[in-house]
Amino acid sequence: MAPEVILAMDEGQYEGNADIWSLGITCIELAERKPPLFNMNAMSALYHIAQNDPPTLAGGDWSDEFRQFVDSCLSKSPCDRPSASILIKGPFIDKTRPPNVILDLILRTKDAVRELDNLQYRRMKKILMVDVIDGENGPNGRSDVTEDDSSQDGDNVDSSKSSSIASQQSSHSISMSSKSSSQNSIHSATNDDLVGFSSFSRERSSSNASNRSLEPGANNFATIRTTSIVTKQIKDHEVSNELREQFAGYKRLRKQHQKQLLSLKDKYKQEMEEHKQRLDKEYDNLKQQFSMELERLKKKQQQDLDKRQKTNQAMEKKLIRQISATQDTERKTFGAMQKKEYKLNKEQMKREIDSGTPKKEREDTLKLHKDRLMSRQKEAETRLEKQHKDSIEFEIRKFRRRKVVQYHTLEKDQIQEELTKLQEQQEKEHSMLLRHHESTQELEYKQLLAIQNLRDEHLRKQHITERENQKEYNSREESNLRKKHLMEHKQQPRSLKQKEVLIRKQFHEAVQTQRKQYRALKDHIVQNTPKNEQKAVVKKLKEEQVRKLNILGEQYEASIAEMLQQQNMRLDDAQLTEAQELKQRLQQELELLMAYQSKIKMQMEAQHHRERKQLEERVSLRRALLEQKMDDDRTKLSSAKTEMVKALNERQVKEIEEFDEETISLGMNAMEVLEASTMAQNYDDDVSLRGSMISLTPSNSSSSFTSTSYRD
Repeated sequence: MAPEVILAMDEGQYEGNADIWSLGITCIELAERKPPLFNMNAMSALYHIAQNDPPTLAGGDWSDEFRQFVDSCLSKSPCDRPSASILIKGPFIDKTRPPNVILDLILRTKDAVRELDNLQYRRMKKILMVDVIDGENGPNGRSDVTEDDSSQDGDNVDSSKSSSIASQQSSHSISMSSKSSSQNSIHSATNDDLVGFSSFSRERSSSNASNRSLEPGANNFATIRTTSIVTKQIKDHEVSNELREQFAGYKRLRKQHQKQLLSLKDKYKQEMEEHKQRLDKEYDNLKQQFSMELERLKKKQQQDLDKRQKTNQAMEKKLIRQISATQDTERKTFGAMQKKEYKLNKEQMKREIDSGTPKKEREDTLKLHKDRLMSRQKEAETRLEKQHKDSIEFEIRKFRRRKVVQYHTLEKDQIQEELTKLQEQQEKEHSMLLRHHESTQELEYKQLLAIQNLRDEHLRKQHITERENQKEYNSREESNLRKKHLMEHKQQPRSLKQKEVLIRKQFHEAVQTQRKQYRALKDHIVQNTPKNEQKAVVKKLKEEQVRKLNILGEQYEASIAEMLQQQNMRLDDAQLTEAQELKQRLQQELELLMAYQSKIKMQMEAQHHRERKQLEERVSLRRALLEQKMDDDRTKLSSAKTEMVKALNERQVKEIEEFDEETISLGMNAMEVLEASTMAQNYDDDVSLRGSMISLTPSNSSSSFTSTSYRD
């Protein structure tokens, strides 16, 4: 796996550059006949890949182009790896090659497989001909040979699963090492007389083996497997299944954690969407409520204005009716007074005219006086009508101006009420926005904490699973090593017995050879020795023979004892070294696991701190934007207040100016109307109406007419 693929178990994403990494691993596997970290636990290999430098070619006569190709494919950073199109144009791919490379590889592979089949055939032939061997070696030798060959076959078959060429080389190395060890032990246990015999035996066995390999039908038993081979394959398959199941369980755990995390994130995302929709709906409802309240307020204010206008019109009509009624009464009183005064003046004039005055002259004088009285009454009536007209117009203008001012005051009160309402609505809106911000912030922190707690729990379970898997792997490796050592100890006496039997057989053969040499030497000496001395010479030769045989026997016994001691010591040392190496390797893998887990935990804590920091920044930015929006809203409302009040004042001032101009155009004094309307504002409408009526009462027109008539 590429490093980013390992990390993608948590993040869930990686790019196609991971295939370039796999290409580099495949190149190393083809070159070295096994992938990197082949002997390491699968979980430990993952930790090793994630933390250490990428693997490289260990050795071999490889070209620089191939090494550069592998190194470029195995760049740890995905960004540094070349793409497939770039690799195709590289020197390693573009270089010219012999056309028969693949064919030679196929031929060498076929030869290696054929040689392996021949080797398996020879061993199977030994098993089939074990009855013949049993006749020579006995039942112990049969079982020893069978188990030894079976164990060797199992080793070769197991190794053939990875590579036929590697199997061939490993089988040759095993056979050569076993031969050299047996030859060395035999050589140390024999004297110069046995060297030739042992050499002759090795040459004979090797020639027989080579002859058997050339026999026809050597490949007939290539597929036959012994019970021990099948048992070993079953055990290896079970171990492989256990490792595969362990790793599959780990991957299932990671996928389950990833699924749970994604499910929780989707749930919280949906919850956040619903939360935002609920807040937006609440905000929209509030804005709609504000709009309805303003609409109702404006409608009510418009109704109040219309009502005020209708009331003013009604009061104006009432005022006109009252003034008209008063003026009518005054006109009637004035007419009656004039008639009375006319009659009085007429009677007085008659009394003043002398009775001695001629009738015609007296009539002319009365007629002239009558015309003069009528003319004066007409003028008095005209003045009264003009006075009534001016008075009613003045009162109406005064009334209208006062009502205009009152109407303007009502408009100011209404706009102040509207602005107060807008201010209250804005405060409520800002309060809701702050509350929404706090609730959203609380939900975000709650969701982030839950996600981080779930990640921590997943990481804790993952680390526990990794440690348990590592412990199981360590226990399995230690158990396998103990079983191996126990089997070696169990097979050690049998192997030593075989070697001891071989040495004793060689000893007997050496004794037989010496006896033959003794008989030949005895015959030669007897022939050349006088008869009377033959007995002594034969006795001396006999003693010498016994002495040499005893020495030879002691040497063989010493060789056997030394061989047994050395083999036991060598086995103990090898097992102790192997146990220490395994313990050291497992400890290193455990330390690597702990370091990797510590690194992952630190990265997780750093990620959580970074997420909290980012959330705090987002919340702070959102709060700052909200406060900026609130300030902008306040500024806009303040500006709107100023503009609305200013527009109202300008309109009202313009209306007052137009009213005063209209008053002046009607021939009235605007200041007098203003003063009269200002004084009348201190009273209610009924009092002002009565005041208007009092002001309309004339200053005794009849008296003024009478005085005028008398003056005349």
